[in-house]
Amino acid sequence: MLLIHRPEVFPKDFRPFLLHEAMTGYFIKRTIVLILTLFVVSMVIFAILMVIPGDPAQIILGINATPETLQKLRNQMGLDQPAVIQYLSYMRRLAMGDLGRSITYEVSITSLILSRLQVTVPLAILSMIFAIAISVPMGIYSSLHRNRIGDYGIMVFSQIGLAIPAFWAGILLILLFAVTLQWLPAGGFVSWQTDSVKALRSLLLPAFSLGFVRAAVLTRMTRSSMLEVLGEDYIRTARSKGLSKRIVVYKHAFRNAIIPIITVIGLQAGDLLAGAIIIENVFHLPGVGRLVFEAIGQRDLPVIQGVVLLIAAMIVVINFLIDICYRYLDPRIRYE
Repeated sequence: MLLIHRPEVFPKDFRPFLLHEAMTGYFIKRTIVLILTLFVVSMVIFAILMVIPGDPAQIILGINATPETLQKLRNQMGLDQPAVIQYLSYMRRLAMGDLGRSITYEVSITSLILSRLQVTVPLAILSMIFAIAISVPMGIYSSLHRNRIGDYGIMVFSQIGLAIPAFWAGILLILLFAVTLQWLPAGGFVSWQTDSVKALRSLLLPAFSLGFVRAAVLTRMTRSSMLEVLGEDYIRTARSKGLSKRIVVYKHAFRNAIIPIITVIGLQAGDLLAGAIIIENVFHLPGVGRLVFEAIGQRDLPVIQGVVLLIAAMIVVINFLIDICYRYLDPRIRYE
């Protein structure tokens, strides 16, 4: 829980001790929440996948496999055991860091996911860079020119961004920059080891497609948060002291308005991992999103479980890091 204390409440000598104790308790609580969240997610995903029609043994051996061969493979994979036993066996392997082997690719799931993360992680980071670079300046400008032509134009832009799905924006960008102008590739990916420049170029269009939609939300949040702060008494006091507009806006107003903006950025960073499933298929990128899409079609249950747990863990970690950022952005915040 986040609380804001007045610094003068505690003697100066006790503040470091209290902060240390509060942060230690906070870390412990968040670690427990992380473990419980991953446990619940693993249980829910396992239950859902168990009721999906299809037989993994049949998928591996094909439709021409004999009943005896199918039964032997089910015994080897533990599919003939009760669901509870299968789940406990899965959790035991997971505790040892073993995500199992892919049914389709016949390789370690951990190595498979790590190889795909070199596409998805840079894609997500680049998307957030685009979103922040577009939305924050536009949101600040809109708040400073409220109810003027520039403000109305930015609000129209954000409304368009909210209305257009990321995959549709991706298709439009392909038609413009890849087909018509031929500035960027329409799809595919060159590994970073082969050519880092081409790899970066391959991610520009999909990253902008994801970032454009998120920029619309962040623009509105930045505008709303800035408008609320600009109406505070201390902003009027800063202006009355003769401080420059730049100092008032960026040092005083934006610094206090950034907390809700950071919160939305954290939520969108986690959402990017899920949004990558569609956009990676549009641009034929060999990332985690496309991996889980292929695994669903081939009913590769171990891969689906591994990817979903990874996404859940990354979302929890991102939210944890965002909470830590609050302390440095606003010194008044304490964790208890």
